[in-house]
Amino acid sequence: MASISMSASFLGGAAAISPAAASHRRLVITNSVKPNTVKVSLALGFTVDLIHRDSILSPLHNSTKTHWERLNDAIRRSTTRASHFEVLASRAMVQSPVIPAKGEYLMNISIGSPPVTMLGIADTGSDLTWTQCKPCVQCYKQRLPIFDPKKSSSFKPIPCGSPRCYTDLATRTCNSNGDCSYYYSYGDKSYTNGVLASETVTFGSHTPSFPEVLVGCGHENGGTFNELGSGIIGLGGGTLSLVSQIKPTIGGKFSYCLVPFFKTDLVGKISFGPEALVSGPGVVSTPLVTKDPSTFYYLTLEGISVGDVNFEYKTSVSSMTKNSKYTEEGNIIIDSGTTLTLLPEEFYQDIEAELRKNIKAESVEDPEGVMSLCYKSEEDMDVPVVKVRFAGAELELKPSHTFVKVQEDMVCLAMLPASEVAIFGNLAQMDFLVGYDLEEGKVSFKAANCSHHLEL
Repeated sequence: MASISMSASFLGGAAAISPAAASHRRLVITNSVKPNTVKVSLALGFTVDLIHRDSILSPLHNSTKTHWERLNDAIRRSTTRASHFEVLASRAMVQSPVIPAKGEYLMNISIGSPPVTMLGIADTGSDLTWTQCKPCVQCYKQRLPIFDPKKSSSFKPIPCGSPRCYTDLATRTCNSNGDCSYYYSYGDKSYTNGVLASETVTFGSHTPSFPEVLVGCGHENGGTFNELGSGIIGLGGGTLSLVSQIKPTIGGKFSYCLVPFFKTDLVGKISFGPEALVSGPGVVSTPLVTKDPSTFYYLTLEGISVGDVNFEYKTSVSSMTKNSKYTEEGNIIIDSGTTLTLLPEEFYQDIEAELRKNIKAESVEDPEGVMSLCYKSEEDMDVPVVKVRFAGAELELKPSHTFVKVQEDMVCLAMLPASEVAIFGNLAQMDFLVGYDLEEGKVSFKAANCSHHLEL
């Protein structure tokens, strides 16, 4: 069993492991220091800040809400985002970005010549990078200056007849000027409509510029987008994503280290190129599985153990009949924009039942009606060690990965049953270096203290 100190918040920071028996753990909160903004290497590797939307360093931070309100908002965003993934996964199209307005992390990049700052949601669940552009037919209110392509010497609309006018865009048409235009409409009624263009992208003042990157110049955008953001930074696996387009320069490598949710005065890090290599003792790797839609990063989840009891991955009979691919390779999506981990219902119920059997604490109902397994907070609560077994890689989750403190006096299992698409969410990834190697086709994990680990 893992012993959790409830005097420390469940997501309060990196955990130091006590010298107790290997099967027991106690959460201890350590101090942290503020990370640097940008670090550059000579081999075109670079690191930039990855800011949680609820961090006090984020312009999206809402100081009028309590921590618990912000956390419950993030939990609700998980279920909404998962429903969008289910819709997309059921479509026959090769690629169609999911609305990432419910994503959790922000990045600053610059576009154009001279460069104009864009604050966008960094999203591993979508491909197209786009920003609002002048002239606005209908734009949502944004605080940063709206990008004016006429003032950029490197902006070049893609002609309709060009091979770069991708046929795998959700909707592609020609505008009256003969430019390649696009239109995306999403499940939550958000949308972007504009012109596909070639433009220069820069990640920071001391990083290299990337010319001729395909970006969306949105002239008509609306829905749930926040006025503090400028658009979306697509980090998915499709050909149109930013990481795919700069793949030759960065060697197809990027990685991130997510700080725990309660560390609101810190930011995570995302690295590209040589600095993204996750190596050394303790690294485990699992293959990336190529599937449609290619936007998502698919892994193969073989099972989850609770204490000494192992549960093999399985899905419901109805789901197997409807879509058997979820019982095969690539049965789970790893996603930085989803807070909770979502599992097939029958598989989830086995795990929940085993946890209920082993946790000797007072069970309570989630007043929000979202979380399935919750307990009254106690000073110390013993929970079984939970291990997630991917193909070739086993991760032992800390108590802060398994349970989340959703109220001052209540903790809940950070997993939920899903009807279709399984997702390995960001709570389970916190305090791991998570590295994506698109050349080798693998994702690597290494336990880390992301609050202190300033260099990936």
